[in-house]
Amino acid sequence: MRLFPSLAQHWKRLSGRQKTLIHWLVLAALVASYFIWQYSRMPGAALYGHNHTDRPIFSYFVNDNWGGNGGMTCCWRIEGKTLKVDWILDVTPEQIKQGLEEETLSIEVPNPPRQRGDRYLHVHFFPGDQVRLAWSANLDTPYENLKEAPAVPATKDQEVQPQ
Repeated sequence: MRLFPSLAQHWKRLSGRQKTLIHWLVLAALVASYFIWQYSRMPGAALYGHNHTDRPIFSYFVNDNWGGNGGMTCCWRIEGKTLKVDWILDVTPEQIKQGLEEETLSIEVPNPPRQRGDRYLHVHFFPGDQVRLAWSANLDTPYENLKEAPAVPATKDQEVQPQ
């Protein structure tokens, strides 16, 4: 236990300039560590929903982050190899007359590759309870003009599960 008294004695022997320099170096190391940690993390994401179906989307969630009922919500931390998408299919008055009811659906889909500048996660809902995701740095999305979901190899985990 001689280490602490020895350090205290060395500290007392330092000049005021040396102590000030050490204080600044420690502060600079803490600030640099914070910025390195922040830079290594992906930035927050905005969820942007696109509905390509004949039924309204009442609300949706990606990894329990609310995506609203259309448009964009911000700012969420979206991470993981797979993302869980939950959504509520609503009905129009005409669909109610046809006997359709509101449905809650859930699916796990692969998280598409993301670049550091990508700020928008586009969530596309296609007919047949298909969901596709795409990251982009702006509001442009590769699925905008498609009428049906692009082919993606399905796995057992990706089956739609009504709740």
